Amino acid sequence: MEAIQFVATALPNDSLEFYRDIMGFTLTENSPFALAFEHDGAMLRVQKVESLQPHPFTATGWKVDDIAAECAQLAVRGVNFERYDFLQMGDSEVWSAPDGAKICWFKDPDGNVLSLTQFAENK
Repeated sequence: MEAIQFVATALPNDSLEFYRDIMGFTLTENSPFALAFEHDGAMLRVQKVESLQPHPFTATGWKVDDIAAECAQLAVRGVNFERYDFLQMGDSEVWSAPDGAKICWFKDPDGNVLSLTQFAENK
């Protein structure tokens, strides 16, 4: 079995531009029901809905090798990163988890919370 990620959008044109142009994913489908993107062999389906109340927690995320580089690239493309007062984030928008993982969060045009995670080296 192969996993497929899902998020929803009430703003399909904005989501198309976000996931294709900002995230750099390859559009593979634009039907009346969903946008589908491919990235590193994985599929993200962005379901087209009439209205959306995004969840306040992470909808989906991606594992990265170099979170600082990925954040820098996304920032240049206009992504604003989230800061959470309940996490000790220091001067950066990247949180260092107790296990050594580094995580950042940002939102798509519909307000879905997305994340990048750089897992700690093998211990």
